[in-house]
Amino acid sequence: MYSSRVPHDLRPTAWARARAARGTVPFDLTVSNPTLCGFTYPHGLLDPLNDPAALHYRPDPKGIRSAREAVTREYAARGVEVDPERIVVTASSSESYGFLFKLLCNPGDTVLVPTPSYPLFAHLAALEGVRVARFSLDPANGWQPHPPEPEVAKDARAAIVVHPNSPTGSWVDPTAAERLTRRADGASIPLIVDEVFLDFPLASRDHPRSFAARAAGLTFTLGGLSKSRGLPQLKLSWIVASGPDAELAGALEALEFIGDSYLSVGTPIQGALPEILNRAAPLRDAILLRCRENLSLAGGIVREVPSVTLLPPGGGWSVVLRFPRVVTEEALVLELLDRHGVAVYPGYFFDFPSDGYLVVSLLPDPRTFEEGFKFVLATIASRL
Repeated sequence: MYSSRVPHDLRPTAWARARAARGTVPFDLTVSNPTLCGFTYPHGLLDPLNDPAALHYRPDPKGIRSAREAVTREYAARGVEVDPERIVVTASSSESYGFLFKLLCNPGDTVLVPTPSYPLFAHLAALEGVRVARFSLDPANGWQPHPPEPEVAKDARAAIVVHPNSPTGSWVDPTAAERLTRRADGASIPLIVDEVFLDFPLASRDHPRSFAARAAGLTFTLGGLSKSRGLPQLKLSWIVASGPDAELAGALEALEFIGDSYLSVGTPIQGALPEILNRAAPLRDAILLRCRENLSLAGGIVREVPSVTLLPPGGGWSVVLRFPRVVTEEALVLELLDRHGVAVYPGYFFDFPSDGYLVVSLLPDPRTFEEGFKFVLATIASRL
């Protein structure tokens, strides 16, 4: 009855059913919405949305110029020069993927996606009539991309990497990215680089370099307010296009056509973007501080259970635990939820290569995080 682009089985998982049945979860270590984590948002942060200029609707398919210029200043602060004419403003990272799948793929075409990583890729691709082929991130090599076999990659229209990856927190080595885009016949495929967590380096105070300046091949770099300023409710993201001029001109023209067909981003948030980015910078810094504090707490707690390993993330909002397979991931997360009111993600949600992984958010307030994390380690230790 319905399109094959929509999954036929939409029933919740056992974990999702157990969580819904429990109601209140005292120790939610899966939270990814910073607006629910007790951060103090700057007073007057949303005042720029009241600008009367937003009553005048003069849409630009790529996003109004002042918004795109504000994005260029974000990259300039990282030492990357970006032309505002090579930026397309979208309503979300999910919409950015939708635009790029429309641009690069015909129905039935294939894109390469990393595993472990976001479980959302397959759904976003399917909604555009696109298939995914997975390539692995190598745990023995810092979770760097391992190109798929030539027969898997030969017809791929694009490759996606996440920098830093979620949930592993691993930064993508540019050399590994180049290998990923190179086909057996010597040609290269476009690269989509999701950099929504770029502002959150956990292991270093130096920002790893953005891919937004990559010129070796056609590249589309994604960012947005949801993560970079902890403002998912304002619905504004962007695509930065880079690469050889000959390929870039046609890509931008097509993206402009796609954007003009939707015009999905509201004028108020586009007009307010320069001021919002400035006013919300302290919130970004507070989120980074919180994530680093919770990561330090996690490291101290894990040391008490030598058989459990914390996989040190380079950046992002989450951390991965590796535990002995004395209990399945599903049994463990259900026990934590039922006995202690602790919610954590099982690794299979993210397609880890084997059982024995948990994914924990670093966003909760430190007291909640510490107590919930101790329950996680105590529960694993009780099975050893």
